[in-house]
Amino acid sequence: MFLASWLWGAAVIVCCVSWFLLGRRRRRQGEPPLENGFLPYLGCALKFGANPLEFLKEKQKKHGHIFTCHVAGKYIHFLTDPFSYHALMRQGKHLDWKKFHFATSAKAFGHGSIDPAEGNTTENFHQTFIRTLQGNALDALIEAMMENLQYVMLQSRTPKLQSNTWVTEGLYTFCCQVMFESGFLTLFGKEFNSNNDKNLSSKQETERAHILNALENFKEFDKIFPALVAGLPIHLFKSAHSAREKLGEALLHKNLLKRDNLSELVTLRMFLNDTLSTFDDMEKAKTHVAVLWASQANTIPATFWTLFYLLKNPEAMRAATKEVQRVLESAEESVSLDGKHISLTRKQLDNMPILDSIIKEAMRLSSASMTFRVAKEDFTLHLENDFYNIRKDDIVALYPQLLHFDPEIYADPLTFKYDRFLNENGEEKTDFYRNGRKLKHYYMPFGTGIAKCPGRLFAVHEIKQFLALMFSYFEIELVDRNVQCPSLDQSRAGLGILQPSNDIDFRYRLKCL
Repeated sequence: MFLASWLWGAAVIVCCVSWFLLGRRRRRQGEPPLENGFLPYLGCALKFGANPLEFLKEKQKKHGHIFTCHVAGKYIHFLTDPFSYHALMRQGKHLDWKKFHFATSAKAFGHGSIDPAEGNTTENFHQTFIRTLQGNALDALIEAMMENLQYVMLQSRTPKLQSNTWVTEGLYTFCCQVMFESGFLTLFGKEFNSNNDKNLSSKQETERAHILNALENFKEFDKIFPALVAGLPIHLFKSAHSAREKLGEALLHKNLLKRDNLSELVTLRMFLNDTLSTFDDMEKAKTHVAVLWASQANTIPATFWTLFYLLKNPEAMRAATKEVQRVLESAEESVSLDGKHISLTRKQLDNMPILDSIIKEAMRLSSASMTFRVAKEDFTLHLENDFYNIRKDDIVALYPQLLHFDPEIYADPLTFKYDRFLNENGEEKTDFYRNGRKLKHYYMPFGTGIAKCPGRLFAVHEIKQFLALMFSYFEIELVDRNVQCPSLDQSRAGLGILQPSNDIDFRYRLKCL
């Protein structure tokens, strides 16, 4: 027994030494500085995952504005000079922005490859999203979301809302429930027809139970999403795997066809799945799970952070509330609880620069997205003042949190300043500088270039609508006004807006209107 253990131990040591001597990548002439890390396969993954921002700051200080890290079997070249970001955007001939996203989607959601080159589908997903989330299609989404938010806030939560009675909940829990339920109804429609249904109330209760069940499945699946992106198989996570399959079942085409008021996005995606793909029924449904996840995973925490910072900053809350009141008055919209809902158009929502600045500032403080490009071939990356050789299949990445927390760009970068993105005229501020030079890229929670999130406009409008309605219908306050700001959950670094590490209690009650 002892001999067998000794032999196994010796074998592991030999393998590790062999990897260290023979398997480690060697930096070639003209390549960026290289950090292999000491762990086989993982490389720097554990240190990076523990605190990506501090890890990258340390390597930036050591190596300069570009360096290579071995992370979970991949070699990632981190580009940290914001004046060189445009160089990455110009390398379409050599860098592929789709490959990483296609592979990640298939791995995480369980559908076949959506890369047209693989032969499963000829749909151009990016164009589908632009067509159905921007332009005229955005107006319809905004209108539906406004209606659904008010239904969820005022009707589906009626048992909790008694006049003059405070309701206490976790702020993240509240934002999660309201935004998920409203967003689900906006994209995937309703199971009932509210115009001529005699059993409307009971069907609404059943519908809400189904959506809240979907929310629980979403949260269970979302918890292990970072592990799936890192390459771990979902079968290691039994409950999350079950949750993903249940979401897929709910979004099968046969079930979606029973719903009213499907969004143009979902309707078109169903048509293109049926006509341009060879996916089976469950794979088609899982492409809709991907849409559901993309519509919620970042919007929910962004909504939380925006409202939390407002509740912590009375001056910001007064300015935001005053702006919403101004827009409602100019639109001749009155606030009441008699069943008549507020209606705000896209144009009216766009006329809220203070809310724009508040949302941007909240997202600047909580965003940890990454921009990826995969090298199609060996090539030379030309930056502003230098050039580096990049190998085929390597990843070139931007980590905008370095930009967002740079004190040369944003004075006192860890402090929430609601008017940071407003100029002296109270309009959108676009002039940000580093070392005396104006920056083209200074705010990047949605990515940049051709791969910029196509749903970003809808996401910001959703948050504005949520805030406008909260200010209009409710009195809201933190239970503990001196509560500390929760830390960011670093486990989701690279995926977008980070969730809070803990929830914060707040309370709300209907205004006497």
